[in-house]
Amino acid sequence: MARHFDLHRLRLLRELKHRGTITAVAAAMSYSHSAVSQQLTVLEDELGTRLLEPDGRRVRLTTQGEVLVEHVEAVLERLDRADADLARAAGHLAGTLRVATFQTVMVALMPFVLTTLRAAHPRLTVELAHADPEVALSGLQVREFDLVVDEVFAGQPLVRSTAVEQDVLHRDPLRLALPPAGAGPTGAERVADLAAADWVMEPAGSPAREWSERICHAAGFRPNVRFASPDMLVHERLVRGGHAVAFLPDLYWVDTVPTVRLRELPDGGYRDIICSVRAGTSDNPSVKATSKALHAACAVAENTITANLAAQPH
Repeated sequence: MARHFDLHRLRLLRELKHRGTITAVAAAMSYSHSAVSQQLTVLEDELGTRLLEPDGRRVRLTTQGEVLVEHVEAVLERLDRADADLARAAGHLAGTLRVATFQTVMVALMPFVLTTLRAAHPRLTVELAHADPEVALSGLQVREFDLVVDEVFAGQPLVRSTAVEQDVLHRDPLRLALPPAGAGPTGAERVADLAAADWVMEPAGSPAREWSERICHAAGFRPNVRFASPDMLVHERLVRGGHAVAFLPDLYWVDTVPTVRLRELPDGGYRDIICSVRAGTSDNPSVKATSKALHAACAVAENTITANLAAQPH
């Protein structure tokens, strides 16, 4: 006998799988906790099988629930492909594309991307959000975002999920940043020379911090991280003022000539800038147009950065 599947309720079950709690699902979808619970109970009754079970004060999916969510993922991917086909058939780009990225890309690349898309596709609206990579990728999978630009540091894995398609946009070198001559440690030209220096790094637990500490450990010491901030502007200002040393990405120098002294790092001194989309959406015309604009922005940025770095103090 054929079962009746309600797509709305199936989406709620999938949201619970990804978000972890009914409270989080309710907040994300602007429902009350009781409304979400009620809809999931109705889904269990409709299908005649138990989909949830207690897990302390929370609930988790049963084996049947996990199996069902796998099929829901496939259905939603197919709907994404249908949306892409409809967009191509319409012959023009329209609607809203939601993009999430982090600070450096927000500043260095996205203004060019937005200008390019506005000129070529005036009926396409791009919504841009600043989000940490892990938050953004989670939001991608639950359809809060359509495209995510994040970073993967050397030595860290690229593939995160079969439900996400990823494309390397740009390899961004990271360099040792030293204060201007006379404003900081003297005679320091390599990471190994800075065991006694004060460092500014990203907060503990972040991929950037893990990479930075790994570079220092390879040089034979544990860094004295006196300052912690996710903001590269803070890093650069502290280095410029002679208060710290740091690792700074080349993308920081899109619009300005460095006044700090920059030194190349050995192998592993880079991060890859990654474009991530949900499986089944890479052929969507809006996604393709945005990806193309991102690649163009990276090429323009690389040329500008090369010129700015050539003018840096030595």
